[in-house]
Amino acid sequence: MKRIPVRKRKLRAGGKVAASPLRVSPVAQKSVTAILLHGRRGSLHRTIESLRQSDCVKEIVLLSPQNIDSPEGYSVLRASSPDAMETIRAIAAAVRTRYVLFVTDTGSVDFVRGGLDRIARVMDDSGAGLVYGDCHDGGDGIPVPHPLNDYQLGSIRDDFDFGPAVMVDALLLRQSMLEIGGEDYRHAGRYALRLSLSRHAPLLHLPEFLSCREAPEARSSHERQFSYVDPLQGNAQKEMEHAATAHLRKIGALLDGPASIVDLDEGTFPVHASIIIPVKNRRRVISDAVSSALRQLTPFSFNVIVVDNHSTDGTEKFLDAFARRDARLIHVVPDRTDLGIGGCWNEGIAHPACGRFVVQLDSDDLYMDETTLQKMVDVFYREKCAMAIGSYRMTNLQLREIPPGIVDHREWTADNGRNNALRVNGFGAPRAFFTPIIRRIGFPNISYGEDYAVCLAISRHYHVARIFEPVYYCRRWEGNSDASPDDATRMARERDKDTLRTAEILIRQKLNGGEK
Repeated sequence: MKRIPVRKRKLRAGGKVAASPLRVSPVAQKSVTAILLHGRRGSLHRTIESLRQSDCVKEIVLLSPQNIDSPEGYSVLRASSPDAMETIRAIAAAVRTRYVLFVTDTGSVDFVRGGLDRIARVMDDSGAGLVYGDCHDGGDGIPVPHPLNDYQLGSIRDDFDFGPAVMVDALLLRQSMLEIGGEDYRHAGRYALRLSLSRHAPLLHLPEFLSCREAPEARSSHERQFSYVDPLQGNAQKEMEHAATAHLRKIGALLDGPASIVDLDEGTFPVHASIIIPVKNRRRVISDAVSSALRQLTPFSFNVIVVDNHSTDGTEKFLDAFARRDARLIHVVPDRTDLGIGGCWNEGIAHPACGRFVVQLDSDDLYMDETTLQKMVDVFYREKCAMAIGSYRMTNLQLREIPPGIVDHREWTADNGRNNALRVNGFGAPRAFFTPIIRRIGFPNISYGEDYAVCLAISRHYHVARIFEPVYYCRRWEGNSDASPDDATRMARERDKDTLRTAEILIRQKLNGGEK
């Protein structure tokens, strides 16, 4: 190993200062096998040329669904799918280098000079099981920076963005194949591998721009957010759930056994149910939401608590006027000015007018008809649950259906839904809670993922009921807080939800005695 002097110094005995040498690994020569997906010929050629510039790449292997000629410079491994477990096993058996570089984009990927050598050196020095770096998205004009998130304990969703390439320790790859055993995944092979690697070594993110890829195919925020509820993805989702459940069991975070039922007679309340609407600057749509809530027909008493987070667009005046006409509308303006949506929910559930059950209605949305509140409350008595969740239809402001249409979260199962919820992006809507329990748990004071956090917390202990018929219109328009977020916003939201998952996994591990 080469020794070089460094600036860091230490005191010798007697107070004299001496240089402290640091041992640095040389570039790992010819230590990497690069695995490419079959793509367009021009893009493939550009990626191969970039790989050839690296001193650490020994071999280039193309995965192809059919037999093709192997031009000089790379070999071909026939594989039906890069996500199939049999493909991962074939790669593990064939590789003879120390590391494997999985190039997961089918468009061209151009690695910066020394970028792959940098990753290989970090793997040498750190003992990481997988390393990935930031990238640029190419296209017309100047490439756009695409920074990625750090991987953490809670990053177990199957759509985590690693960028266009990851480098994996080949020894750990083979060990993972032994650990996964005979699972014959057709869709979840790479996902199961990643989870296995994370159990044995760090998955390390280098916050450095190490590659530039072709601009990825545009996917709407709806497609990204709701792919896991697409009925056409059913088989793939079942495999992903199976892999995630096995992972949670191995890390000691799986919830087994029956969930608790609740005593619905606990406490006294002024009304039987409250519809809670947090709002800020939604004058254009809040009238529809409030009218939808007050149109509900029930044999029990209910009210509508609108928590107005200091609107400045006329929302406050409208709500004051509406409250004077209908005493069931309670207009609450918090004392604090630093509340997110979760903090506004806490104001609503703590209000003395709050009912025995609270039902969500976002300020953009509508109940499907006058029976929604009744249906949501009925399910509590039918199933003795702490939380009930309905299904919704995605529409525009004019109630014309837009993709993905009906979102019913049929991936939820009574026996494993609370575990699978750690893998997916949400629980659904509308959400309804038994007030004594939601008061004890409370919402985090955030404005994205606050509902996900409390649903995870409730499902940890209590039975969650589902209504698989649509009872709610979720309206999308340009004013939505989650309408077409840019990459930076999307990545920040994904990071924040991963952090919520990390906390939840730690809690569940503690509940299980901290044993794997």
